[in-house]
Amino acid sequence: MRAFEGIRVFDATQGVAGPHCAMLLAQHGADVVKVEPLAGDWGRAIGKKHGEHCAYGLSVNRGKRSIALDLKHAEGLAIAQKLAFEADVVLESFRPGVMGRFGLDYASVKARNPKTIYLSVTGYGQQGPYSNRPVTDSVIQAYSGWMSINRDKDGLPQRISIIAIDVMTGLYAFQAVAPALFLRERTGEGQYLDVPLAAAAAAFQAGKMIEYTLEGAEPSVLGAPLGTFKTQDGFINMNARRDTHFRALCDMIGQPDWKTDPRFTTPEGRIANEAALMAVIRPAMERKTSDEWLGLLESADILVAKVNDYGDLFEDAQVKAVDQVVWLDQKGFDRPLPVPQIPGLPAIEPGGFLAHVPVPGEQTDAILAELGFDADRIAGLRADKAIR
Repeated sequence: MRAFEGIRVFDATQGVAGPHCAMLLAQHGADVVKVEPLAGDWGRAIGKKHGEHCAYGLSVNRGKRSIALDLKHAEGLAIAQKLAFEADVVLESFRPGVMGRFGLDYASVKARNPKTIYLSVTGYGQQGPYSNRPVTDSVIQAYSGWMSINRDKDGLPQRISIIAIDVMTGLYAFQAVAPALFLRERTGEGQYLDVPLAAAAAAFQAGKMIEYTLEGAEPSVLGAPLGTFKTQDGFINMNARRDTHFRALCDMIGQPDWKTDPRFTTPEGRIANEAALMAVIRPAMERKTSDEWLGLLESADILVAKVNDYGDLFEDAQVKAVDQVVWLDQKGFDRPLPVPQIPGLPAIEPGGFLAHVPVPGEQTDAILAELGFDADRIAGLRADKAIR
């Protein structure tokens, strides 16, 4: 049995953040109904499309049921309202005020079901001068200070090449809904939750913000030698800042005198003289392969990892030993797709419902039948373009 079995979720979110939260609820057992437009959630078209899906859409919609509705059609809206008013959890990700125009805002839902947990994923929050601004992950990476600590060699602030803030916002949203459901068991009351991307990005960077306040915009180096190093056939990331690790490294690169060199005998000295260290260490690293360095460095318990691409990771012995990545068949694809296991959850069952990603409206008929609609009425709604 999974923790949220019997919990009904009305998921009107689109993109990545809200759908990620809803997917986590589904993987924990909730019955998540993804309510999307007739054309589908716009998050299904991030990057290259593969039929009705894209890579990010596949990653955040497993284990849901999809109903596609036109909320501007009176009957489509009535169906959405019925689903929302009967749900334990309502999730939405529109700009402030939009759900109110459909009679699906928290006040409207609460009036009919005071026990509802209602969560909004927003860009900046429900109030404030930026509350109605459009937002994407890259916008918040810039706004939140994230890009200021991620610069290229010329100092140009960079976006990291993954929709990280949306994904972490989904995690924060899930961790807000879960205790709210637990509290409801104690009090019998629902509540409203707002999880802005900007707030999630700030919370994630708490340590860097404290560091900035204490040390300024250019914080001190954490230690030396550490970082990413080019090898004969690739790259490794190494951290040899501890005294014992540094002394072992000195022997490996043919610099035993460094162990007694007053410039390098303390962590503070190594930081102050980092340039002199790196001028010798970097060329030394290029004289051996990544695997050769892994063997040497790991034998001395020095912190190190090869810089893998995803193909390397899929073939890694540790990944295979713990089944960290499961390969799942998905309808419409000619090859299995990699899905990482969610930490703390039972293993994904290939072919099971929780492994499946629906196309828009895949369960429309089944969901409407549960609401009491017969086949003729469903056909009429489809002909009238109220549903897909």
